[in-house]
Amino acid sequence: MIPALIIAGGFLTGSIPFGVLVSRWFFRIDLRAQGSGNIGAANALRTLGKIPALVVLVLDVLKGALPVAVGAGYGGDALPWLGPAAGAAAILGHVFCPWLRWRGGKGVATHLGVLIALAWPAAFAFALVWFGIVAATNFSSAGSVAGTLVSAFVLWWAAGPWAGAYGAFAFLLILWTHRENVARLRAGTENPLRR
Repeated sequence: MIPALIIAGGFLTGSIPFGVLVSRWFFRIDLRAQGSGNIGAANALRTLGKIPALVVLVLDVLKGALPVAVGAGYGGDALPWLGPAAGAAAILGHVFCPWLRWRGGKGVATHLGVLIALAWPAAFAFALVWFGIVAATNFSSAGSVAGTLVSAFVLWWAAGPWAGAYGAFAFLLILWTHRENVARLRAGTENPLRR
């Protein structure tokens, strides 16, 4: 019963739409109606500026890390799948937000939080790939998809098969949430991170 509650709590924590809340509370606008329409930190950077984007990023990272920490702390060696499962629930809550008619963000910052809590080398690998690709191309979407793929392999190596299974799941989910970005990258019409 408690593992099920932890997973459900992970989904509810992940579903908190911090991008929408920050934009409404402090700027009186709906982030979904601005820029790319996404509720994450990249669109907050384009629309609201650096400090609000950093706030959204940190909050979205925390909502991925906290459920994993709770799941891993409770599960320990007896339930090694619980931390990764709570992380998967958190990223699903972010992508399929019940408070926004089941439409949410793309899951990248929440995924980073899960990585930090599961295995810091995977989070480091993700960040390294993301920054490298964004520096070279100015496309956050390209860095996100590539970083998620690399982090899946590092998760398997650093934290074992349950974490690796989460990594594979997260890659497929984030690739799906970026399907329109991938199409625009191929067409040469993708939105740059900085204009």
